[in-house]
Amino acid sequence: MSVTTQKIAFITGGNRGLGLETAKQLGQLGIHPVIGSRSEQAGQEAVAKLKAEGVSADAIVFDVSKRVDHQSAYDYFAKKYGHLDILVNNAGVHLEGEPGKDGPYKASTLPEQILRDTLDANLFGVIAITQKLLPLIRKASAGRIVNLASILGSLTLHADPSSPIYEMKSLAYDTSKTALNAFTVHLAHELKGTSVKVNSAHPGWVQTEMGGSAAPMSIVDGAKTSVILATLPDNGANGGFFHMKDALPW
Repeated sequence: MSVTTQKIAFITGGNRGLGLETAKQLGQLGIHPVIGSRSEQAGQEAVAKLKAEGVSADAIVFDVSKRVDHQSAYDYFAKKYGHLDILVNNAGVHLEGEPGKDGPYKASTLPEQILRDTLDANLFGVIAITQKLLPLIRKASAGRIVNLASILGSLTLHADPSSPIYEMKSLAYDTSKTALNAFTVHLAHELKGTSVKVNSAHPGWVQTEMGGSAAPMSIVDGAKTSVILATLPDNGANGGFFHMKDALPW
C-alpha cells in the first residue's frame, strides 16, 4: 500500500470529454486522478494526454455496467492506497438521439430495452460502484462524492412551460438523472454528520460526443462544477444539486 498525503480521485468514464477534463483540472490542483475507462488502450491514451499537460495520472479498466469491474476498482484502491478521497460518477449514456433535438422516441414509444440500458448505466451502476467504494471513501479525511446528473433531471423545470428545458424530453435519460438526484439526497442524509459530502452536478450543456453539436458550453467550463463539488471545504454543501455554485431545483 502506498503511503501518500496526496488526495486520490477516481473519475469514471474519465478517458475523454468531461471526465478527462475533470481529471486534468483536479490534477492541476495537486490531486492524483485515476481514470476509469472501458478499454485499457483508451485509458493509457488519456494518461498520456494528461502527462503532456503536466498532470500525473493512472488508469484502470472500468465499465460502470460490469459489476466485476466494480470489485476490481475496489481492490485497486484498497490495495494501493487504503482509501479514496474523491469519487466522480461521470460515466453515463444517452441512447435517445442528440440532446436538444427531437429524438426518435417519445414517452409513448420508448422501447423498454433503451430504458433498462440507460438506467443500468446512469443509475444502477452508479449506485453499485458508490456502495462498493463507500467504505474506502469513509476512510478519507474529507470524502467527496460527485454524481453527474443533469438539469434534464429536474422535474420542476420539466413541468414548467416557461423553463428552457420544457421541450427537451428524453424519457430514459431524464428519468435516470431524476432518480440519480434521489440517490444523492438519500445518501447525503445517511452520511450527514460525517466527513463525506455527496452532491449532484449539472455540468451544463457541453460540447462533447454526448452533448452534441448544438451545445453552447466548452468542455473546460463543463468540468468546473464537478471540480468545485469534489473539492468542497468542510462547511460546504451536502445533498445539493448545483451548476457551478448555483443551486438548481429538483
